[in-house]
Amino acid sequence: MTSLRRLFIATLLAAAATLSASATAPASAEVRFGKNVRIGGHDFSNQTFNRKRRAVIHLYNRTPRNPGCVWRADGRGGKVKICHLRSRH
Repeated sequence: MTSLRRLFIATLLAAAATLSASATAPASAEVRFGKNVRIGGHDFSNQTFNRKRRAVIHLYNRTPRNPGCVWRADGRGGKVKICHLRSRH
């Protein structure tokens, strides 16, 4: 009876390890903006973002302190486009 219990526990552990390995696999996604894409009234057409080239867009109701967009290193080997924009709506 104990060998059957050990087999059952080993099977459960193997199944859990397989599920956790498949659940933590990175997903590769890419966002491609086409024609006439607007975010907060600003044109973001024909830009591509993925895990190496990301974007962080902050929209403000008033003029931000440092308006505009800049590219910065993200510390993981990629670049981040950081935008501080006033919403045009």
